[in-house]
Amino acid sequence: MTSPTIPGLEKSVSDEEPIKRSRSLNWRQIGLAAALILPNMALLAVFTYRPLIDNFRISFYNWNISSPDMRFIGFGNYIEWFTDDTSWQIARNTLIFTVVAVIGSMAIGLALAMLLDQHLRGRGMVRTIVFAPYVISGAAIGVAFQFVFDPGYGLIQAVLDWVGVSTPHFYQHSGWALFMITTTYVWKNLGYTFVIYLAALQGRRADLDEAAEIDGTGPWRKFWRVTLPQLKGTTFFLSVTVLLNSFTVFDIIQVMTQGGPFGTGTSTLIYQIYQETFVNNRAGYGAAVATIMFLLVLIVTLVQVKLQDKQD
Repeated sequence: MTSPTIPGLEKSVSDEEPIKRSRSLNWRQIGLAAALILPNMALLAVFTYRPLIDNFRISFYNWNISSPDMRFIGFGNYIEWFTDDTSWQIARNTLIFTVVAVIGSMAIGLALAMLLDQHLRGRGMVRTIVFAPYVISGAAIGVAFQFVFDPGYGLIQAVLDWVGVSTPHFYQHSGWALFMITTTYVWKNLGYTFVIYLAALQGRRADLDEAAEIDGTGPWRKFWRVTLPQLKGTTFFLSVTVLLNSFTVFDIIQVMTQGGPFGTGTSTLIYQIYQETFVNNRAGYGAAVATIMFLLVLIVTLVQVKLQDKQD
């Protein structure tokens, strides 16, 4: 006599094996993901997050970098920075340099990308020439542009003398000196924005361009209404990366002006960090400036991300 079977029991029992297999597969996937992610997280923890935490801790001390003795002073370094008139001049230099560098390199890079995104003879050679300065050392670019801006025998002096205009004193006036290093930086990093924009232009939708041409849309209207909206993601990416790079410019300033003229005429926050830490031997004060710069960059980046999310 056979024992009765409960309806649905055989199905539920037979389904246990696939469930166990899927669970074991999930654990294998988790293990693989951990094996791939943990080494990178360990590197970030050791070389990024730990120095960041140490920098924040050091900013509360008065410390000569060449001495093991550290004296806790609380927020003294921060108070000194915010009450020093020189700090506000350096912050102003940083703001002007960053805004002009970001807008200038992106605008000129987009213009060149639009120009060379056409079937022109020798465009490959021109693309190489435009991108080449980006891979050259900033110190080498700074040395080269010292001769370009030299008021006695530089290239700009020769051009201005030819048209009968006197050469500005780039190394004796803070405004002209800031213009000089900003122009040099934009010229060096122009190839980066150019290449990214060119790749984005070559990947845009051709059907939208064809529809605009059929409708008789003019070049400027087509650029603003058809081309530029397709570059929104690329523009956001470049605005973040170029901004971060401009905050860390040191080599061009060191080679061309050493933060001058008149002490802090072209000094930026990153240059002040170097000056206070390694020249004035005030590592605690330099760490406080580094923390302030980190917070400024973080706030600006978060604002950019928030604005991008609203547009999307």
